[in-house]
Amino acid sequence: MIKAVGKPIEEIISMVQDFPKLLIAGCDGCVTVCEAGGLKEVKVLASALRLHFTQAGTHKQIDETSLTRQCDKEYLAQLRDSIDGYDAVVSLACGVGAQFVADMYTKKVVFPGVNTSFMGATEERGWYVERCQGCGQCILAETGGVCPIARCSKRMLNGPCGGSEGGKCEIAPDIPCGWELIYERLKTLGQLDRFEKPVTPKDWTTSRDGGVRKILREDLRI
Repeated sequence: MIKAVGKPIEEIISMVQDFPKLLIAGCDGCVTVCEAGGLKEVKVLASALRLHFTQAGTHKQIDETSLTRQCDKEYLAQLRDSIDGYDAVVSLACGVGAQFVADMYTKKVVFPGVNTSFMGATEERGWYVERCQGCGQCILAETGGVCPIARCSKRMLNGPCGGSEGGKCEIAPDIPCGWELIYERLKTLGQLDRFEKPVTPKDWTTSRDGGVRKILREDLRI
């Protein structure tokens, strides 16, 4: 799931200060789960902006909404009848959602209200950890279900590198060595023979290095 964190209020204020009518638009998907851009965060941000501009003696209309998803046109269409009443939109969706709002409403200024961070898992409330970089060619079958692209700091396909110590990465003492995790996982599974075989060379054209990616499912298209 995509993880994000809210932008500092000072940054948002600087973006919207010249726009009298604002719509703060949340997303009920990923950013709601990580408590960065759902309806609750919309209300908090809107209240903070109203307070700031009221204290500054500046009148602004600041309205609130939250959509099921901002990365689907059918849900963004819900803004069609109201969006012209605003000078700018602050999207609390991930970068995908914010761009989709801008794509669909080309004459509307759209500002990001969050910093999109990574695809990760929820270890516990408030603690989110990266688990996938969306490389486009999953190799978890070869590495015991532990991703070396996301969990090795050097993205090594065959490791360890020799810089780890005590199961921790040389980059920082709180980062587990990705290949130590792979080794222990394969040991638990009784599959250490996999560790002795080099991981198959990866086709990096499926990753971001190959340009903007897309998935086309003809069986799903209408």
